[in-house]
Amino acid sequence: MANIVFKANALFDLTGRIAMVTGGGTGIGYMIARGLAANGAKVYITGRRADVLQRVVDTTPKTEGEILALPMDVTSKDSILQARREIETKEGKLHILVNNAGQVGPTSPFLTDPNAPEVKDGESFGSALFKEDQQGWSDLYSINVFSIFFTTTAFLGLLEKGTKECQIPGYTSSVINITSISGVIKLAQDHFCYNSAKAAASHLTKMLSTEFALKKIPVRVNSIAPGVYASEMTTDTISAEEVDKIGKGITPVPAQRDGSAEEMAGTAVYLASKAGCYMNGQELIIDGGYCAVNPAVV
Repeated sequence: MANIVFKANALFDLTGRIAMVTGGGTGIGYMIARGLAANGAKVYITGRRADVLQRVVDTTPKTEGEILALPMDVTSKDSILQARREIETKEGKLHILVNNAGQVGPTSPFLTDPNAPEVKDGESFGSALFKEDQQGWSDLYSINVFSIFFTTTAFLGLLEKGTKECQIPGYTSSVINITSISGVIKLAQDHFCYNSAKAAASHLTKMLSTEFALKKIPVRVNSIAPGVYASEMTTDTISAEEVDKIGKGITPVPAQRDGSAEEMAGTAVYLASKAGCYMNGQELIIDGGYCAVNPAVV
């Protein structure tokens, strides 16, 4: 115990770590990328919009570590493999993979309107829901679920190398999947598709973790389930009233605010750092108490 350093700058230091954050140019992905870089990691941010990625690279303070743009479409296996080849060529390994890219998909706004004609009886309700776009469901699952599986498996070998080449005792590379409280709660929140996809992502996290562990592959897999955070899918600034409007809960969020960039980044840094190396196959819910007061599978 006498030789253990308990200071935060030692516990959460990511110096020398190589990271990749999908959807890292905006919102939650950007928060996480900034947090990883600020603690010493070299962070590749991916997305389909090269201009957005480059703007992040150009505007991020140089004192916060290194962020690099890496255009990649997480719904394309060819694009994923091209990104893998680039990181393999430049770095030879990977320590942190954050699967953050995602979208909302088909919605049915009448779900939270008790006076909507679509909810007056079973026939009306079923017919209205049946009208949701089937291709939209497929597209949403492609980006919110399939991308996690294919991106993680494509980079698994580089993550394993990251573990084996690291000189820190007990350190293992980390996959962090960004799910949502929408995959945990039992409400549809106007979007059955998004919520069921996020629930699938949560279970996929656990299966990947278990299978890697059973196969003795030294890569941890955990997930973060955020509540309401400012992002392109919500808005840049959120009042307490807007938080509850976006969350569509039965009971208001106890924290009476949205989550902060520091809270999101801090959770990801913990999971990626030496301090979080004993956590595997878990989902951390950071939601201001939303799931504590609304029906949830927890």
